[in-house]
Amino acid sequence: MMREIRFGIIGCGLMGREFASAAARWLHLTGMRARPRIVAVCDTNPALMGWYTDALGPMQVTTDYRDLLANAEVEAVYCAVPHVLHAEIYPAILAAGKHLLGEKPFGMDLAQNRAISAAIAARPDLLVRCSSEMPFYPGAQKVVEFVRSGAVGPVLEVEACFLHSSDINPEKPINWKRMAGVNGDYGCMGDLGMHVLHVPLRLGWRPARVTASLVKRVETRPDGKGGRVACDTWDNATITCTVPDAAGDFPMVLKTWRIAPGEANTWSIRVLGMKGSAVFTTKSPRQWQWMRYEAGGSQGWVTEDLGYTPLFGAITGGIFEFGFTDAIQQMWAAFVDELAGGDAQGFPCATPEEAAAHHAVLTAALQAGTSGQSVEVCW
Repeated sequence: MMREIRFGIIGCGLMGREFASAAARWLHLTGMRARPRIVAVCDTNPALMGWYTDALGPMQVTTDYRDLLANAEVEAVYCAVPHVLHAEIYPAILAAGKHLLGEKPFGMDLAQNRAISAAIAARPDLLVRCSSEMPFYPGAQKVVEFVRSGAVGPVLEVEACFLHSSDINPEKPINWKRMAGVNGDYGCMGDLGMHVLHVPLRLGWRPARVTASLVKRVETRPDGKGGRVACDTWDNATITCTVPDAAGDFPMVLKTWRIAPGEANTWSIRVLGMKGSAVFTTKSPRQWQWMRYEAGGSQGWVTEDLGYTPLFGAITGGIFEFGFTDAIQQMWAAFVDELAGGDAQGFPCATPEEAAAHHAVLTAALQAGTSGQSVEVCW
């Protein structure tokens, strides 16, 4: 019988429901070492939790995360709470002896991330990973494989983007991601930075210096009560990095935009090199593009239609299309596989070290964007 790993969820909003849905559809995957079962949920808003019990049956329901952590049945926790709460709740999860998959950015600033990192270091017996689902698209994996194979040669430029237009309407009511006191001073970088840095950091590209253009276009938003309140986070950030490399330094551009006209929710990675190039975007979820070239030879992009070719096997036929809910489930499959003693098919979820590294980049980018200067990244 397949091993069952019992999970609690702290934070029952959008992403908590995505995990619950992925767990309920676990029979979609094939050849798994283990499966998750949700046995407890927690949120300060009781109205959110009825969806879980209706869909998944009886379980512990609480508005106090401490009660969930005291539940001996819970082995691992998925935590999806506002950034300001990470430094309180993540260490508490680890102190309770629970494995953790936490939402990015693992603390609303560098100081909070260091406190979380210390709590992680104190519990080496526990598996801790950071949520970042987009690199689990088959096309993103193809780009990673292409770079790792050496096909790119000396790198000319890397661009990684996460673009959406959710904030283009200035009349959209305020939420916590638009409040610096809850989201953090990073603004859009804190919410989207792990998405754009996951693959670059995994490939060993650690910026030495950064400049940044930070854009704030919406100063106030409706408060939902007939008034308006300050919207004091950065809307868009374009970070330009200098990445040291044995073949010569190269630029890397990172875009985290909440106001990107025409973009519903687009993640992309583009790597250009002297011997080969590769690109993937979720706008074309079943395809990736690549080229190889010799000195003096022709250059032309090849577009390969990948279909449904995930890291972890599934019942879906290879001719069909991979989507966001599949990426979420693949990320969870990687976490569960590690918990069950596997290697996540060679591509684990974002690690605490990568989360800490992305804080180093974002801290420098925030300083660069507010000062107008080039800033060294402090590793």
